[in-house]
Amino acid sequence: MRFTGSRARGSAAALTLCLSLLALIAPAAENGAARTDFTPSVGQEGKDVIWVPTPQALVERMLQIANVKPTDYVVDLGSGDGRTVITAAKKFGARALGLEYNPDMVELSRRNAQKEGVSDRAQFKQADIFATDFSQATVITMYLLPTLNLKLRPTLLNMKPGTRVVSHAFTMDDWEPDQTENIEGRTAYLWIVPAKVEGNWRVSVAGSTPAQYDLTFRQRYQKLEGQARNGASALPVHDAKVRGDEVVFTLASAAGAPQQFTGHLVGDKLEGTVKQSGSEAKWTATRAR
Repeated sequence: MRFTGSRARGSAAALTLCLSLLALIAPAAENGAARTDFTPSVGQEGKDVIWVPTPQALVERMLQIANVKPTDYVVDLGSGDGRTVITAAKKFGARALGLEYNPDMVELSRRNAQKEGVSDRAQFKQADIFATDFSQATVITMYLLPTLNLKLRPTLLNMKPGTRVVSHAFTMDDWEPDQTENIEGRTAYLWIVPAKVEGNWRVSVAGSTPAQYDLTFRQRYQKLEGQARNGASALPVHDAKVRGDEVVFTLASAAGAPQQFTGHLVGDKLEGTVKQSGSEAKWTATRAR
């Protein structure tokens, strides 16, 4: 259809107005219409859970046991009204991101962050936590459900060693927490993502009495079992564990005191110090091919 004269000009103006209105409406329509007058209610339904806020005292304790610092990047999975993200930014100085499926809660969180003066460090995104990359986080916080924790567990275990994960109320099944805290009748659990060190290693000890060992680790989360050989001699491995990128274990010795190894995974190599009878030496280990 073609218009001429004043009718065409009027139609063009109307079309321009419509396009302008659509441009304003489209972002809200894409994520669901976020309401500026929205007030959340305890028990309201979400995508996978109902909303029950974490008490402020527990929020702060969760961030404390995660040892949050200004250098950290905190991601809250299912961030609700934004209190964990805002607290991480305001009281701990960290950069923080909240991932929340409900667009009304996202807008509420943004308003709350603005009121608290931390909008530059406390960000919020309308997103599905199972379809979003949060691998750059150094701290993960969450208050979900056991089934959701288990669904997230493989992703969490693949994060950078040393990443701290804190959950309100719910565990990770047989992945035992590194720390448990109880505040005002509620429980928080902390896990530190362990480095993957299972397999065979060739250990070299320097110093005045150099030695070499063939070491095998079997790993279940942060717990290790192992065995070592020095030539034809088998050496039992005791007290082996991994915390983040740190690995500790003790080698029993048929002759002399036990050797206590402490090291860190750097790339694909272990390196650290070994103590025996008051003396100390350097050690390194490379994966056996």
